[in-house]
Amino acid sequence: MSQLLLDDTIKLRALEPEDLELLYYWENNPTIWEYSNTLAPYSKFVLRNYLENAHKDLYEAKQARFIIELIDEKEAIGTIDLFDVDSHNSRAGIGILIADEKHRNKGYAGKTLELLKVYAFEHLGLHQLYCNIGEDNLNSLKLFQKSGFKITGKKYNWIKKRDSFKNIFFLQLIPE
Repeated sequence: MSQLLLDDTIKLRALEPEDLELLYYWENNPTIWEYSNTLAPYSKFVLRNYLENAHKDLYEAKQARFIIELIDEKEAIGTIDLFDVDSHNSRAGIGILIADEKHRNKGYAGKTLELLKVYAFEHLGLHQLYCNIGEDNLNSLKLFQKSGFKITGKKYNWIKKRDSFKNIFFLQLIPE
């Protein structure tokens, strides 16, 4: 594997057919639906189709998802996505999930984000990355800001949560 998607602790790898059960479990966890803007469960059929098409070119699919794997344990702990890849404007959205709480707050998300930034800017030649983070998601805000993302806007009443609406911060990273 190229050193591009690897450091001393984690590697980012392509999706494999064997990831079906893991994705099924993660994508159907209602505690993270708020962050992924998911409204209903995913079927194994839909996820199997997604995996079968994961080989498509980044610019054709307009997205790429990587599994975050701990090197020593060979354990998948989450995913990181580039989405809405816009080749004309040279930008992409980014989202990250460290699925199990036991792996959170250990620096894995920061390392993953740094690897993906190198991939996006140096390998793909993108001009900018962006993300949307709920104003109450302080851990994610801290993570992305520590990695150089700047809050450049606020979307008011953007996400419905039960009987109320939440504000979202729009963050961008444009290397200088």
